[in-house]
Amino acid sequence: MLAVSLLSGCTVKYSLSGASIPPDAKTFSVAYFPNNAPMVAPILSATLTDELTQRFASRTNLSQVTEGGDFAFEGEIIGYTSTTSSVASGDYALQNRLTITVKVKFTNAIDDKMSFNRNFSAYADYDSTKLLTEVEGALIAEIVEQLVTDIFMASASNW
Repeated sequence: MLAVSLLSGCTVKYSLSGASIPPDAKTFSVAYFPNNAPMVAPILSATLTDELTQRFASRTNLSQVTEGGDFAFEGEIIGYTSTTSSVASGDYALQNRLTITVKVKFTNAIDDKMSFNRNFSAYADYDSTKLLTEVEGALIAEIVEQLVTDIFMASASNW
């Protein structure tokens, strides 16, 4: 009987999204992620901030607060680069790669051992016959989706 009551005090809420949120966590906050990369895309900061907010709002039972949430996110975009990712035999580019790197400070007010301060990076390739400006919107959406998935799993999953 004592073992059952001890175990019940250490529960974790699981969801179909893969999240395991401590039951004492009630709120989350996402600060605006400014774009401090040498190369800047105007839509990137808002897209990343909004997508991270939406992910936690839609896939957890946490309520959003403006700051100081039990799960609190802040950070900045520190990298936005386009490089050649694939070269043909004639030394011309076949594919280019857009890479976005985000520095994230995650504070878990319920369990400080789960807090972190680390970089997340993701990329997408595009045809070298296209200008970055032609494909940038779709690439940003694709890359932000991967970044937000990685951040979500790192902060809301024990896996």
